Amino acid sequence: MGLIPEEQRQRLKEEFERSLKDDVKILVFAQENECPFCKQTRELVEEVASVSNKIKVEVYDFVKNSDWAREYQVDKVPAIIVLGKKDYGIRFYGLPCGYEFRSFTESIINVSKGATNLSEETKKRIESIKIPVHIQVFVTLTCPHCPIVTGLAHKLAMESDLIRADMIDVSEFPHLGHKYSVMGVPKTVINEKTEFVGALPEELFVQQVMLAQRSSSM
Repeated sequence: MGLIPEEQRQRLKEEFERSLKDDVKILVFAQENECPFCKQTRELVEEVASVSNKIKVEVYDFVKNSDWAREYQVDKVPAIIVLGKKDYGIRFYGLPCGYEFRSFTESIINVSKGATNLSEETKKRIESIKIPVHIQVFVTLTCPHCPIVTGLAHKLAMESDLIRADMIDVSEFPHLGHKYSVMGVPKTVINEKTEFVGALPEELFVQQVMLAQRSSSM
């Protein structure tokens, strides 16, 4: 029995048939001997890919393929990278199931289309970004509001080559939860300087991103 129920699998297949445009490549970095969720993460990604011939999966060992991990700035596992015509900076750290399964499948669709539904005002604002912006969104898989923030961060990454956005399941990386004092989710940390808790609307989220990049440039 797979990780995705058959009914959900069929719905996903139909959605991908309607929505996918260009091919998508998903990279999985794992280390199954040392990482309890790596096997499940690989299996989930492969199950998702199996419903569409437009999705290809490549699995890399975090240690044996350390050069690849450095190239994609992967520093922990399990890690998932969703690639389209380029690397949009979309990262998932942890098993993207529960509520985060939706943010994972939506990222595949957006990358396949090479486009987001962000407002034109948002797109214009982030064009002014001149230095790298790293967004970390800390989530739990039982949080219904977390995928909203994950999805928004990933869409911003798609719209700017200078933005990289990570979903991080805090339950799989408790040391990061401690480091960033994650007491509630979703918690967003931008460039190690700006942080906030909650699902902000698009306009306010972008304000925080712009604030963080200005602070980092000082």
